[in-house]
Amino acid sequence: MRIIRNIATAGALTALAVGVTTAFGTTASAAPNVTPQGVCGKAYKTVNSAPVGSLGTVYLTYNSSTGKNCVATIRANPGAAKHMSASIYVPDTEEWAGDDGNYTSYAGPVSVYGKGHCVSWGGSIDNVYVSVENSNCASLKERRVTEVR
Repeated sequence: MRIIRNIATAGALTALAVGVTTAFGTTASAAPNVTPQGVCGKAYKTVNSAPVGSLGTVYLTYNSSTGKNCVATIRANPGAAKHMSASIYVPDTEEWAGDDGNYTSYAGPVSVYGKGHCVSWGGSIDNVYVSVENSNCASLKERRVTEVR
């Protein structure tokens, strides 16, 4: 009797696991696992971010070995292509990089040399724009403009 009970329990647990995997697997596979490090590179660490309304997030990352900053705009819910952008600008050097187009999950990566400099960066999804001016520098405070429609 004990063997039959163990087999029944194992069968029930297997069915439960399959049901949970099916229920949650659909949700997980609908959105690819896109991260700032997956877009910019593993050596880049996230140093700042800004929400693009409820549509996604713009990430500012930094690679300490190269001195480069990288920006990527990542959608919260990938799907049909939408107009998106990612940009970064170093006011001291006037170096700039940008990406603009119709994308299903992210815009970018865009990168510039930023070691020792303030950076201005931002991005957009649909008609929601985010801009962070003169950030990630010790002497100046950030000025953030969000959700301009």
